[in-house]
Amino acid sequence: MTRRQLHLNAFLMNTGHHEASWRLPESDPYAHVDLAHYVRLARIAERGTFDSLFLADGPQLWNNLAQRPAGALEPITLLTALATATEHIGLIATASTSYNSPYNLARKFATLDHLSGGRAGWNIVTTAGAEAARNFGLDAEPAHAERYARAAEFLDVALKLWDSWEDDTIIADKAAGVWGDDAKIHPPRHQGRYFSVEGALNVPRTPQGYPLLVQAGSSEDGKRFAARYAEAVFTAQQTIEDARAFYADLKARTVAAGRDADHIKVLPGIVPVIGSTEAEALANERVLEDHIVHAHGVDRLERLLQLAPGTLELDGPLPSDLPPESAVEGAKSRYTLIVELARRDRLTVRQLIGRLGGGRGHLTFAGTPEQVADTIELWFESGAADGFNIMPAVLPSGLETFVDHVVPILRARGLLRTEYGDARRTLRERYGLPRPANQHVIAPALV
Repeated sequence: MTRRQLHLNAFLMNTGHHEASWRLPESDPYAHVDLAHYVRLARIAERGTFDSLFLADGPQLWNNLAQRPAGALEPITLLTALATATEHIGLIATASTSYNSPYNLARKFATLDHLSGGRAGWNIVTTAGAEAARNFGLDAEPAHAERYARAAEFLDVALKLWDSWEDDTIIADKAAGVWGDDAKIHPPRHQGRYFSVEGALNVPRTPQGYPLLVQAGSSEDGKRFAARYAEAVFTAQQTIEDARAFYADLKARTVAAGRDADHIKVLPGIVPVIGSTEAEALANERVLEDHIVHAHGVDRLERLLQLAPGTLELDGPLPSDLPPESAVEGAKSRYTLIVELARRDRLTVRQLIGRLGGGRGHLTFAGTPEQVADTIELWFESGAADGFNIMPAVLPSGLETFVDHVVPILRARGLLRTEYGDARRTLRERYGLPRPANQHVIAPALV
């Protein structure tokens, strides 16, 4: 019996996930707008036989500009460029259902899937935050449940659009002078609460049928949405117990929604800081922590916790009277994770900022390549993960170290492929997922 293997995704973020990574001597503060930087990262991840790489995004200017490199290239455009620089690795872009229209976004992802030979993925987000809302003519962000209701209709419309061409619509009969079959076009003619979309997509059905559908929310609304639609879930847990509980819950919800539990892959985030010895790894971690500007961290934490400026004391605990998750309209699950982390480990605000500096709530781990591999294997084999979202603290060095020193260990243990193979496979095939049938085509009856 073939051993189950890990799915690895490289989460790429300018100079690295640690907020102080840009201050290191090796880092280029302008890397976030440099195509060559991202080409290099994509090729490193492909050398490590990762399933995919991923770009986060949001329709607003993130961060206090003093804190770290801010602004980001539009991800679908950037991934289209990376498609020409790579052969095998999947290309996942974040795009918002709150601040896009289904027709335009479905067309962009269909284009990326065609140009990449079936390697496109969509990280579906509903976009928290009043800053983004005000960029689109709204006075405040829509309520959490409202954003997810819109997202569900948005995705239903997108699926109709991707299926608006049957796979064999194009005939290309030169002798007869017939290029395509109009009978195989199915306009959505959708009239809903949020969207009205009449015509068929102007891009043929893609190599994957439609892109790999990824989701990252872990709130109750987020988990319901994931169980219905998602094929991969990027999540954040601090302990293996929490990760196991999330994994079991999401798999059960997926089955209850009438889907195969193996058709949703759970990938927690991990921020590895690696050294040749444990002491070296901890020293590398301290260098990063020593470069944190705590005033930036306090400002960010107060905004995330919906506190008035000046509320938090750097060497004191979080306030005891924080609002419950139900009162939060932004990133609910991340809010709860951070509050529980501070309470469980009895962290001061200073210590909490240090813990969040590397991964914003994702698991951070300093250790040797063997210790990192051990942690990954333990979570994978004990029902906590189907793979991992690898989030290097510093780029490109952190990704290079992971590929050169952790990947060989995972391969030796039979947990990771040693090569992609000669055939160019789609991203869905890499994740062990079937190509979806077109909703307008009746499947042949089994004899």
